[in-house]
Amino acid sequence: RSTQSRSSAASDVYKRQVSTQSTWGLQIKLFFQIMSQKPVALSKKTEKVRVSVRCRPMSPQEMTDSRQVIVQVNEKRGEIFVKNPKSDVQEVPKQYTYDVVYDWNSLQEDVYAQTAYPIVESVLEGYNGTIFAYGQTGTGKTFTMEGVYDNSKLAGITPRAFEHIFKSIQASSNKQFMVRASYLELYNEEIRDLLSKNYIQKLELREKPDEGFYVKDLSAFMIQNKEEMLEKLLFGKKNRVTGETKMNQTSSRSHSLFQITVEMAQTGADGETHIRQGKLNLVDLAGSERQSKTEATGDRFKEGININQSLTALGNVISALVESKGGHIPYRDSKLTKMLMDSLGGNTKTLMIANIGPADYNFDETISTLRWANRVLG
Repeated sequence: RSTQSRSSAASDVYKRQVSTQSTWGLQIKLFFQIMSQKPVALSKKTEKVRVSVRCRPMSPQEMTDSRQVIVQVNEKRGEIFVKNPKSDVQEVPKQYTYDVVYDWNSLQEDVYAQTAYPIVESVLEGYNGTIFAYGQTGTGKTFTMEGVYDNSKLAGITPRAFEHIFKSIQASSNKQFMVRASYLELYNEEIRDLLSKNYIQKLELREKPDEGFYVKDLSAFMIQNKEEMLEKLLFGKKNRVTGETKMNQTSSRSHSLFQITVEMAQTGADGETHIRQGKLNLVDLAGSERQSKTEATGDRFKEGININQSLTALGNVISALVESKGGHIPYRDSKLTKMLMDSLGGNTKTLMIANIGPADYNFDETISTLRWANRVLG
């Protein structure tokens, strides 16, 4: 955004939030320094979308039902093999290759270190980064993204990213930082602010010719440490729309976007203050599944249609970015892709984590997820 518009749009909001917090004087000073200067221009080189696939273990119910394992994972070669349970025994399993793959024995810390860590590092250097969790309901998206917050071994990507950001800030002696967070959901193509007391209220997605799309009246909170960040996440999480389907009793029926903005001020050799801004988008996509499998009706059926349409639009955008040589990118096909327009393509670093299950009765959904991930990979 331009310096003038960023200042006018944000200063009133932030003044109200910090006016009573005298201990935040340094952050206030930094904020107005940031608003008075343009961020340092970074490279426009298009970054490759990295795609990771993670297969969860068999569930207790699947083992009780004597379900067959049809997925094999070769982590060293980045390969996934899927056997069609209805095919002839001599039929060769379908094979897919990705940047990184994980089987059911994978550790949370390894998944973070190999996939998300480089993206968070780039955000701290002033780039935008986006991490998507994709897959059918019940395949472990929430475990991969969130895990168990208060368990160092089971914590997922999101809490590890919080800790990563603030550890890096504490270790930096020559920069000033300001961190703020927003949290929204897209439910049936309606945008809601999950951090607002009136979270049921629908927000408008607007566009400024020189700035792109933005969500009008979306709240943004200054954050001082990982505990505050987690508090905001948990507050918003309880406001998300969930609903029972045959595949998951607490299936997420909305896409959610937790956005962390990190602004850095550093005095250069020329004696001037230089500003950089990085933005981290943590996106939990609603479960993708076929209506015939979920047996959804009424509101659940309508939700499924909107979920699948926005997932298709997202796939189209990422595929176009991968294949494009300056051609048209269909950002305007959905609100999800409009909101993420400044965080897809260009110098943005993007990671897609596709989650699958190993059981035979999910063969069609597993193949659909792997094909979608393969398309994103380019």
